[in-house]
Amino acid sequence: MELLSPAHPPAGFSPPASFREAVGQRSGAVSFPLPEIVEESGSGGVVHVAVGKSVGKAAALLNWTCRQFGNWEICILHVHQPSSMIPTLLGKLPASQANSEVVTAYRREEQEQMRKLLFNYMRICSQSKVKASVLVTEASQVQKGIIDLVNKHGIRKLVMGAVPENCMKMKTGSSKANYAAKNAPLFCEIQFVNKGKLVWRREAFEGTSFGDGEVIFDPECRPHSSGRRTEDQAEAVPTEVVSTTALPSSMNRFSPPYFRSFSSPTSTGSSSGYNSSIEQGVSPDSGAKVDEESLHAQLTEMQREAEASRDEAFQEFSKRKKLEAEAVEAISKVNTLESAHAREIKLRMEAEDALEITIQEREKLFDEREEVTKELQKTMRNIALLDSRAQEANRRREEASGELKTLQFSISALRLEKQKIRRQKMEATHWLDRWKSRGQAGGATYNGLIGCTEGSPEVVEFSLADLQTATCNFSESFKIGQSGHGCVYKGEMLDRTIAIKKLHPHKLQRQSDFEQEVQVLGKLQHHHLVTLIGVCPEAWSLVYEYLPNGSLQDCLFKRNNICSLNWKTRAKIIAEISSALLFLHSCEPENIVHGNLKPENVLLGSDLSCKLCDFAICRLMPEETLRCPSFRRDTELKGALSYTDPESQRTGSLSTKSDIYSFGLIILQLLTGRDPVGLAAEVRKAISIGKLATVLDSSAGEWPNFVSKKLVYLGLQCCELNSRDRPDLTPSLVRELEQLHTSEERPVPSFFLCPILQEIMHDPQVAADGFTYERDALLGWLENGRETSPMTNLKLDHLHLTPNHALRHAIQDWLCNS
Repeated sequence: MELLSPAHPPAGFSPPASFREAVGQRSGAVSFPLPEIVEESGSGGVVHVAVGKSVGKAAALLNWTCRQFGNWEICILHVHQPSSMIPTLLGKLPASQANSEVVTAYRREEQEQMRKLLFNYMRICSQSKVKASVLVTEASQVQKGIIDLVNKHGIRKLVMGAVPENCMKMKTGSSKANYAAKNAPLFCEIQFVNKGKLVWRREAFEGTSFGDGEVIFDPECRPHSSGRRTEDQAEAVPTEVVSTTALPSSMNRFSPPYFRSFSSPTSTGSSSGYNSSIEQGVSPDSGAKVDEESLHAQLTEMQREAEASRDEAFQEFSKRKKLEAEAVEAISKVNTLESAHAREIKLRMEAEDALEITIQEREKLFDEREEVTKELQKTMRNIALLDSRAQEANRRREEASGELKTLQFSISALRLEKQKIRRQKMEATHWLDRWKSRGQAGGATYNGLIGCTEGSPEVVEFSLADLQTATCNFSESFKIGQSGHGCVYKGEMLDRTIAIKKLHPHKLQRQSDFEQEVQVLGKLQHHHLVTLIGVCPEAWSLVYEYLPNGSLQDCLFKRNNICSLNWKTRAKIIAEISSALLFLHSCEPENIVHGNLKPENVLLGSDLSCKLCDFAICRLMPEETLRCPSFRRDTELKGALSYTDPESQRTGSLSTKSDIYSFGLIILQLLTGRDPVGLAAEVRKAISIGKLATVLDSSAGEWPNFVSKKLVYLGLQCCELNSRDRPDLTPSLVRELEQLHTSEERPVPSFFLCPILQEIMHDPQVAADGFTYERDALLGWLENGRETSPMTNLKLDHLHLTPNHALRHAIQDWLCNS
């Protein structure tokens, strides 16, 4: 039989006085081991159940506990393990690197999920009609958190899940069950349950350790621990049986020294009495002799009496030890009852504290629910607003679809017009061939080509009679324009409409020089330059192709029947002018300067594509005439000086930068639709105060922000007074301008715009009227003493603003994708 270490009563315990008197001085004679106290499932108490995040496993564990401990109070023990990675817009980040607000929100969400999980566990206990409470802590490792709770709250009985490993050793630290089995305090009884069955029970110990820290499972899953008997063995051995090894050696009734120590005094006493009798019997007075047999009989009787006395003394000693054991057992029971009573009081206080905490958390949950409900209502209002704006966007999309169909129809019309132009070109070629053959036959009206090289376009020389026939002798009714260089007439020749520019002969060069310059101009072929068909040296006239829609000046100021030019057409015209100027400025062997670039010299075709006319007209005049101030005063009409380069006016010489200055003014005029006088300074002022939209021409439609800014900055840069500060026309710049009218800025959703500023909101705030505004704009509205809604003009219920985080995130995503 194994000798257990004696259990000591709690510090400060004192048994009753009557009990101490009954025990007397014998209580300290021999130390007997106290029997182990085991709590029965039917006696009532608190059992702690460790549960995790798996609802299925936790439900099975709770149901088993409710069946086994029917009238016990169940305390649900849960260790919350915060996540180390926080999900953000950039992906999952460590909690130390994420935004504090995002971490706080995510922790709040984890707490809410934990509350829902514990609520489900409490509901399972409620369905089983078992009193339940909750004990929660937070730790980075679940197994350490469980052990900390056991130590902190003095948990005596714990139930937790485990996976058995038959006939194998469970090394400590390999799982939560192993860790708990090794590191839990000895006073805690742990029952490991798997799939609704008790796998193993680690009983409570008062003074015995586990030894090597291993728990061994037998094949039948009945574990035993080293240095301790199993439950069946404990039941088989009565608690009142005491090992003889616990007794002192002097108390062993079979030891020879005991006989000697016990019998010597008695024998001595008996011998003394016996000797006295003998002495009396053989005294000199009697003189009788005692025989040897009677003495032997008396000695034998005395030995029997001594042995009987010894047996009586031994029985008395055994009764004494039994009473001492019963006294120690009674003291142990009293100590156990007092500790159980104190533990019950402590548990009741903890239960009351937990109930109070639960009530406070419930009230907090109700408050949070109200806040979430209010936020949900605001979100629903925002969703309704977004739906209305989505309907508006759908309506605009339908309108855009209609415009797209119109554009497709226009493209079809352009294709037909192209085919028509191709036929006219073929007719013109046949006409030139017939004219050439007629000139070779007659020799009077055609004198051949003027300096035409092989492969270059042919410039036809017309007679004065031909031009008079085409214009009814230059009738005033055929005049369509006039400039400082001459007049322009419209004429009909061989079923084709032409334009004849008759120059002032007294302001031109010699006829030979004039013919030489016409030869150069005849070689300039570009799709945005008016084609020079022929020349009449006799009348100092040039014959051009006719463009039916007049000049750009007439369209801007509505002097013809053409509708207003939209922003796409204006951006296309700017790109076509830049293409024509790049062609002139890149001519070899020397650059060609237009010298007279203005809206009157930009003609529009049937498809509103533009062509420059009067280019290089300065080459047909002598240099001294151009430098003469009286020539400029006589030839320049009113307003034409506004397009002239101020630097060339001072120096009297023209350069490609002179055309750049005129081009910049035309850009600003197409953007604003205003007169060129002081236009550059007016646009610069509007940009400086951030009101560019106020100077843009509204008849062109809504200019895209990036298109208008690009053209405005280019126009202002071209209008610099110093020619060195003006940009050069490059192919890349021309290509960039050509793409402006074909690529349109991504449309901004209407609900991204502030109703006050009509700009994209960066800090959207919801007001009391349910609409979302830019915060600074709405504060400016309210600071002026207004208390009404900017949208409904009704008085606001309050002046508080609520951030619209959902709309702000949507705007940020849209800007990133843009």
